[in-house]
Amino acid sequence: MLSKSAEYALRATIYIALKGSEDNKLGIDEIATAIDSPQYFTAKILQLLTKNNRVVSSVRGPNGGFYLSDAARKLPVRAVLEAVGEDGIITKCVLGLKECSESRPCPMHDQYRAIKAQLRQMFEKTTIQALAEESAKGKIVINNRPPKKKA
Repeated sequence: MLSKSAEYALRATIYIALKGSEDNKLGIDEIATAIDSPQYFTAKILQLLTKNNRVVSSVRGPNGGFYLSDAARKLPVRAVLEAVGEDGIITKCVLGLKECSESRPCPMHDQYRAIKAQLRQMFEKTTIQALAEESAKGKIVINNRPPKKKA
């Protein structure tokens, strides 16, 4: 449903919110490994997320890395999608038509309108911090690794 860019952007942002801070900046290697993303692709995604410190903040140099400010933690998930140019799922026609509207609907317009409204609400009401907190509780996962076996 979401592009790989959007998936990795969300996973990276959740991981950074979970493990990073201004005092504990995270490197690309750690983030890529944690979210099961190729390092090069993770770097490209982080470049989009850090543009103008919109979602993720970064510091260059030996003690540099990535972190989320307190304000960024309160951002809705939609901010991550917008930062990587992937909010089309809640703004565009499901069939990709340029002029799909109430007056000129595509064949799926009426059905998808309700789904888009639900997605919009979810992406606008759910914060990055809320997802990080759920992840910290072990209730959600942000990678494809199998669960650890209990000894």
